Amino acid sequence: MRLENIVALTNGRLVNDPFVKKFENIVFEAKSVKRGDLFIAFDESMIEEAIFNGAYGVIFDKPTQISDLEIAWIKVKNCDDSLKRLIRFRLIEQGTRVYECNEVVLKLSLQVMTDTDFIPIMGNTISIHKQIWNMDDKSILLFCPTLTDKDIFTNVKQLPDANSDLISIKEKTLFETSFIYENIFYERQLLSPLFIPYLEQLLSLYKSLDIKFRLRKFSQIENFEAVFVNNNFEMKEFGSTDKVVVFEKNKELVDLEIEFLNENSSWANKIYIIPFSDKELYNNYENIFRYKREEEILRILKKNSFHFALVVGVDKSILPIPITHQAQLSLF
Repeated sequence: MRLENIVALTNGRLVNDPFVKKFENIVFEAKSVKRGDLFIAFDESMIEEAIFNGAYGVIFDKPTQISDLEIAWIKVKNCDDSLKRLIRFRLIEQGTRVYECNEVVLKLSLQVMTDTDFIPIMGNTISIHKQIWNMDDKSILLFCPTLTDKDIFTNVKQLPDANSDLISIKEKTLFETSFIYENIFYERQLLSPLFIPYLEQLLSLYKSLDIKFRLRKFSQIENFEAVFVNNNFEMKEFGSTDKVVVFEKNKELVDLEIEFLNENSSWANKIYIIPFSDKELYNNYENIFRYKREEEILRILKKNSFHFALVVGVDKSILPIPITHQAQLSLF
């Protein structure tokens, strides 16, 4: 990109009269800088190394010692905001279409094989830049506002209405589903039937945009993630015990998941462990326990008898055994 375009797009101020007029790439880590690159100094301590490695320009937002006057020094109010502006321009320039979805739809999309011009994305501004900067023109992006800052994008589109008849469920448990889609039987997918409507949303998007795709075997996503444990709360093989701790960090899904458990496991003892900060929520349910600190969660689990415990606001790393010690059944 040309220097004058960079300055205009970032609302920056060129503080010197440099020799260079354009840049090859935008880089954030000094060790990755090559000759001709523009370095965005999220970490100002890397500036000297970036220049040594061949940076032709530096974007910075903190007081900085101007050293090499032959390269461009661009002062901005905020590096992250400047990068967002550059990404937005890039997306417009490439004719990119951007669709917004919820967290479950996005995580399911990451497990589906699609055309290379359909890109599910998530992460911070730097991560998004790395994922999309060199993508093909006319690509289609899918993102979730709870996982990625919506301000990065312009002209965001909503998902089309879902076709609720796309999938035929044949067998199900609380955490597995066997279903038929387009005459193919997908047996014992690690996908709760709770999330089948979200999969239908995703498939409806593919069809409406004529995106070629292929379903693979699904593995558990981090939402409504079931971990089977023994009486010592050691993580065990999927489906091997009658005690399950379910984790959910997205509070927007909690009501739906509590209702699902209550409706589909009337026989079971269930407890719900909620952050104390949400003390005004979920009071209409029974067996609600609240915690102020994460270390209280295990004490609550140990003191109460249950078949299913839904734990909100944390992930399975709170359990005493590292997750690498849990051997789940492979579907691949």
